[in-house]
Amino acid sequence: MLYPRIIPCLLVQNGGLVKTVRFGQPKYVGDPINAVRIFNEKEVDELIVADIDATAQDREPNYSLIANLAVECRMPLCYAGGVRTPEQVERIISLGVEKVAISRAAIQTPELITEASRRVGSQSIVVVLDVKKTGLLRRYELFTHNGSRATGLHPAAFAKQAEALGAGEILVNSIDHDGEMKGYDLELIEQIRNAVSLPISALGGAGSLTDIEGLIRHHGIIGAAAGSLFVFKGKYRAVLINYPNRSEKDAICSSVIDV
Repeated sequence: MLYPRIIPCLLVQNGGLVKTVRFGQPKYVGDPINAVRIFNEKEVDELIVADIDATAQDREPNYSLIANLAVECRMPLCYAGGVRTPEQVERIISLGVEKVAISRAAIQTPELITEASRRVGSQSIVVVLDVKKTGLLRRYELFTHNGSRATGLHPAAFAKQAEALGAGEILVNSIDHDGEMKGYDLELIEQIRNAVSLPISALGGAGSLTDIEGLIRHHGIIGAAAGSLFVFKGKYRAVLINYPNRSEKDAICSSVIDV
């Protein structure tokens, strides 16, 4: 039986672990390898690591860092950042990473989705939708380059295209909710969920386990990803790596319904 996944998302900048608010104001919070070791002990379901500079700076993924993360990681690992070619996807998978997430490259060269899926399997290809509301009507729009460049694309329409091209999973990330810790953008998630039949993970805005429970109650089998929630503690946001224990996870996932 499938279960919801509760997924920490770690952002890496200049080799350090950072956390952002609406894709800006990066705050250093520690060493990514040390964070992985702590999450190992907490038996997390899955881990996302995103190099937030690689794509924006048009540079190669940091294969040395990826290899070190994969060696340490005792849970399924998804890597994002700077991936532009099928060869890069294959190399990252060969280092022991289970999933590779692509965003800008998937939008600019959609055929990458198909070729990467053919080479490593669709289950290893995650298409990331970085989304925020724009214009007077506050419509959802896809953005790239750490949320700095608008694409003119509607996320639900592109999600459908990604599914048709062979993506294995969609990660929908709300830029407006990033780091705010005020809850997920449930309307956005609903639109993507209605557009595709692929597994979906949601990121951006989780501020408590109650937010995660609400997401799972509404959507059932879904990936509930979060950044700030799992690296900060308390109203003053003291840095503390944390994750729900077994009984807390069981209580959260007991709300699963058929959707």
